[in-house]
Amino acid sequence: MSEHRRKPPQQQGGGRAAARRGQPGPSAGRRATPRGATGSPSDSYESPSGSGGSGGEEERPYGGRAEARRAAQRNGGGGRRRGAEAAGSGGRRGGPGGPNGPGRGRPSGPVKKRLIDYPRAGRSGGARWVPSWKLVSGLFIGFIGGLMAAVGIGYAMVGIPSVNDTALAQNNVFYWADGTQMAATGGQTNRQIVGPEEIPSAMKNAVVSAENASFYQDKGVDPTGIARAFVNMARGGETQGGSTITQQYVKNTYLSQDQTVSRKFKELFISIKVNSKLSKDQILAGYLNTAYYGRNAYGIQAAAQAYFGRDARKLTAGQCVFLASVLKGPNLYNPDGGVGALATQDANTKRVKARWTWILDREVKVGKMTQTDRDKVTKFPDIKKQTSSLSGQTGYLVDIAKEFVAKKTGTAPEQLEQGGYRIYTTFDKTKVNQLEKAVEATKKSFLDAKKRPKTDKNVQFGAASVDPNSGAIVAIYGGDGYDKGHYSNNANTTGVPVGSTWKPIVLASAMKYGTYKTEGQPLSAMSRYNGDDLLVIKDQNGDPIMGNNGKPFRQKNEGTTAWGMVTLRKAMEQSINSPFAQLGVDVGLANTRKVAESVGILPDSFDKGNLDHVSFSLGTSTPSAIRMADAYGTFAASGTHYDPYSVTKVVRDSKTLPQFKPPVKQQAMDENVANNVTDVLKNVVQNGTGQKVKDMGFPVAGKTGTTDENKSAWFVGYTRELSTSVTLFRTEPDKGKLLSMNGTGGVPSVHGGDIPAQVWRDYMAEALKNSKHEDFPPAEKLGEILNASPTPSVTPSATSSPSSSPTPSDTPSPTLSNSPSPTTSESCGKSDRTCGNNGGTDAGGIGNGGTDGGVTTTPTATNTAGNNGGIGN
Repeated sequence: MSEHRRKPPQQQGGGRAAARRGQPGPSAGRRATPRGATGSPSDSYESPSGSGGSGGEEERPYGGRAEARRAAQRNGGGGRRRGAEAAGSGGRRGGPGGPNGPGRGRPSGPVKKRLIDYPRAGRSGGARWVPSWKLVSGLFIGFIGGLMAAVGIGYAMVGIPSVNDTALAQNNVFYWADGTQMAATGGQTNRQIVGPEEIPSAMKNAVVSAENASFYQDKGVDPTGIARAFVNMARGGETQGGSTITQQYVKNTYLSQDQTVSRKFKELFISIKVNSKLSKDQILAGYLNTAYYGRNAYGIQAAAQAYFGRDARKLTAGQCVFLASVLKGPNLYNPDGGVGALATQDANTKRVKARWTWILDREVKVGKMTQTDRDKVTKFPDIKKQTSSLSGQTGYLVDIAKEFVAKKTGTAPEQLEQGGYRIYTTFDKTKVNQLEKAVEATKKSFLDAKKRPKTDKNVQFGAASVDPNSGAIVAIYGGDGYDKGHYSNNANTTGVPVGSTWKPIVLASAMKYGTYKTEGQPLSAMSRYNGDDLLVIKDQNGDPIMGNNGKPFRQKNEGTTAWGMVTLRKAMEQSINSPFAQLGVDVGLANTRKVAESVGILPDSFDKGNLDHVSFSLGTSTPSAIRMADAYGTFAASGTHYDPYSVTKVVRDSKTLPQFKPPVKQQAMDENVANNVTDVLKNVVQNGTGQKVKDMGFPVAGKTGTTDENKSAWFVGYTRELSTSVTLFRTEPDKGKLLSMNGTGGVPSVHGGDIPAQVWRDYMAEALKNSKHEDFPPAEKLGEILNASPTPSVTPSATSSPSSSPTPSDTPSPTLSNSPSPTTSESCGKSDRTCGNNGGTDAGGIGNGGTDGGVTTTPTATNTAGNNGGIGN
């Protein structure tokens, strides 16, 4: 670089840097002692005090910025930043920036102003992250202002819905398996709007007392309830609806009942506006006009007609309280029953009566009724019989489909009633008609209520038909029909013991798990067990199982035939009880329960009183006809099981719901186990108690079942294409308690091998008329044969007829509502040989049986061996 382009040298101590430091020029004093001349470690180009030289000497001025930078680096190595800080700090001690100065903890120099001072400037360390009171208060004010603005906008945007608009609910349309329409339910067919003046004060008081005692004082919303609902939804927990009557009214005006945050906001804003625009009487009338009361009744006027056949304004106090009780949830409080296992007629009736009483007492407590008036309302109101536009089997089919949809989607039955669903079912219209025709033909030829009113009245049929290769329910028979006043679906009812039709499940358990004697190896159906009457049942230690009277328990068979040692195949053929009572103990009842569940039997239908009792193996459990057909379908499909289902597709708002995929294929048992069970059940049809269906023209396997005192009779059978169960029982009117069928149809007793088997035969002959019949796979040799050579035994004194013989029902006897009914043996004492006409000797407790053997009650078998899970594990 040429010399003339160099910057001219600045005067020592002069220039811009000197000006910034405020240092005097070269004429202000003599130069300071050179750095290090004194030997002091504090010697530097600046004075330690920050205000002048040491000992009154002036600071040596720098020649420029570069020299100052180099000096700073030599002094502390801090670079440009440290040099600048040193220049502005005035020294390490005593200066304004030192530890004792006013700027402690803060960087020097000017602080740049920010709109939101966070992290805080002018602070160091943790102090930078502590918000100031100005920031906190500003944010709080901003939040409140924003919330108020949002509320104001929301309040301005929403409008008050018209009650009449809510009457425009859509239908639910149900379709047969072939896609043709089966039924349409719901919609606007049953709603009439009435004014506040037409609603009795008794109705208003009952509803307010039960649902929102502060209704006339609140502002339409419950902030606590809303906050709780939001928190639960955010956490994914149980959703909660509006807690005030105003919120319930607002919710009812929306066809969508989705529990979402957006709907909650709409509900909140509309509730506030409704409360400010309408009177409390108008709000209450709106709620009562939009609520669902069951029986397809929307609004209080339709409900008054549906339950009592009168206008709303003529309702009595007791009737008003009943309708207020139903509002809690019609599916569980309508005495007619509802959807699901918990919504039986008996259970619903008990619930609604309890709530009816509670509301009356609640009215007194909150001051809506005097105790004097309460004491006048003592009789639960009479409910008129329900009428239905769904005739024949259609009502039962619709209810099965609705229950399935509600379960799969998690939708409340009341919400389904609001409509908008297109539901495609598995039901085959032709087969449903064929099954109904078969039942009606048998009823006509078998029953004569006019001629035999004491025995032929209240006899019930139930049946179900399932495709074993998919689990699809193709047909059911549920009863006479809703239009005939029969509202209990006999195809889907639990409470009827299945008797000896349970024995194939016990046999399958032995083939799968073996017994303690085979050390877990499969047991062959050719194994021999003692079939004698009054056989002493032993535990896995070989010790007698003791009855409640302290004596060995004895199993009762049909009659007194001494069968001796018989194969399990023969015992199944003749439906002998004692071999299967002992087999169940040897296998372990826990293993039997496992197999039962694997083929689709619901644990809720197990006989809870006999889970660990000998009689559990003899059919005291109460699965529905649908579940029994599905269970036997597992044998038909060589061990493959599909859960039964009734709906293939559901469409709402033009969108197909994703929950309705076909059930997953499950291997419940080894293929050869199922085929061996089928081989045994084919023999039952050809040579045993099921011979009524032997000449069908295609391969058939099945089992009969009859319970103690002839209270129920079953036939469950199958081909490779179809599995069907038929049940017959008799109930006491309005109580559901099972009654004996002795004498029904003019015969001494009814068995599964006659009337139920006849219905099965007539139906299957038509249902499979055009099918390609597939033979059952051959059963290969399976398992160990116990007692292959029979021991000498007494020759049977009588030839047993191939009529099925009843297996036990528990004492108390199960009823349709699972309510126990005491029997003679119970009043005499469980397993008390000396009480009642039980037969046999006084050697110990016995299991009482009828035509198929069986027990009325049995003791718990205690397992002390601990092999194979024993009987109680």
